[in-house]
Amino acid sequence: MMRSVIDDFDQCYRAVRSKDARFDGWFVTAVTSTGIYCRPSCPALTPKRANVRFLPSAAAAQRAGFRACKRCRPDASPGSPEWNLRADVVGRAMRLIRDGAVEREGVAGLARRLGFSERHLHRQLVAELGAGPLALARAQRAQTARLLIETTTLPFTDVAFAAGFPSIRQFNETVREVFATTPTALRSGAPRNGQRGDAATGLALRLRHRAPFDAAGLLAFLGTRAVPGVEAWDPAAQAYRRVLALPHGPGVALLAPAAAGHVRCELRLSDLRDLAAAVQRCRRLLDLDADPLAVDDALAADPLLAPLVQAAPGRRVPGAVDGAELAVRAVLGQQVSVAGARTLAGRLAAALGEPLPAALADEQLTHAFPTAAALAAADPAELPLTRARAHALTALSRAVADGSLALDPGADRDATRERLLTLPGIGPWTAEYVAMRALGDPDAFPVTDLGVKKALARLGRGAEPDRWRPWRAYAVQHLWASLS
Repeated sequence: MMRSVIDDFDQCYRAVRSKDARFDGWFVTAVTSTGIYCRPSCPALTPKRANVRFLPSAAAAQRAGFRACKRCRPDASPGSPEWNLRADVVGRAMRLIRDGAVEREGVAGLARRLGFSERHLHRQLVAELGAGPLALARAQRAQTARLLIETTTLPFTDVAFAAGFPSIRQFNETVREVFATTPTALRSGAPRNGQRGDAATGLALRLRHRAPFDAAGLLAFLGTRAVPGVEAWDPAAQAYRRVLALPHGPGVALLAPAAAGHVRCELRLSDLRDLAAAVQRCRRLLDLDADPLAVDDALAADPLLAPLVQAAPGRRVPGAVDGAELAVRAVLGQQVSVAGARTLAGRLAAALGEPLPAALADEQLTHAFPTAAALAAADPAELPLTRARAHALTALSRAVADGSLALDPGADRDATRERLLTLPGIGPWTAEYVAMRALGDPDAFPVTDLGVKKALARLGRGAEPDRWRPWRAYAVQHLWASLS
């Protein structure tokens, strides 16, 4: 079990006293004299030490009877970077809960995907987070409900069920308990930043992150690899758009840099129940829950990487909105150029991807990326690939489709690497690339990558990748970027 940041009361209190935004998402501050919980950077008057409790999550604060601060909105702070790093059952569970697994499959389904009993999972989560899976999912439902209340004109009944509440009564009770107000008052008091939307016309959101954040470098990485028909990139506006394959239907996301502290996100969804999943997948794609100062401090300690880190502080590891899609694209990218891989992926999408409904489609975005089931059922001889690559792709897709290979946020990273290496046409480079981007492993390191080798040769010094642990995936991004 990892030592929690809240075990050090003095450190947490110093963060609160200095309004240190770096700790937002690591813990929440519960104030016993007011019954309110806040993020560490809350601008309100610092509470007395005797009146403070530090809790590991918003769910724990809500479970203890505290209400969310209306001023700093602790439920909207970036997620804890701990869940990016941890590969144990708690880290895996948190990634799945944030993706909406409890709403879709229940606690039993969550436990089954993790390979543990419900009782053991509940005990582990309560011990480290102060709340079980149902309470953690409830906290996320409350945040989703607030987003819908404040950014749409949807009737509250629709908001309740879209956020995952089983009844309008539970929705009303939760909003009152968590935000100390009614849904009507929450909507009337929301800031009016333009026209409020709906699922089809678009929901305008702000995705918070920790500074520094190299948004330009990250979005350019995604843009240069954009698959025709599935993704689009506007370099002038630095706007990246893509199709999302969500549990209840397709969606479209636009992501672009915005004011300090957040990314502009516009979502169009075919089903509002997918809002929480869409937000979390966009966050994973942009690595928004990372702790950039911890990463940069560790990598800058190496003289080899220090100039690269100084040139681009806050560089992130591009993630994925769908693990199976990323794995297929990794196979397509073996030993071909970035442009060649884009072309192959675009052909696959046009041939086997599901066309978008008219309400979501436009000239640039036309198809969802092919599902694992569609690729598994395809005749390898008819795919626009070499014979060996086509067989590798169909074998990979069959493994995902039959459930023997998990590429979701809760997958066991080491077990997934081992399973990938048993598949034809998949070697260490592909396995590490999938671990880095699809599974979000911050320490993944494709040691055989040609770009990494070229970058190290250009720098003219011997590298010791073990010195970069546990952030080797971030080191890879700096090395790749140095080539351009």
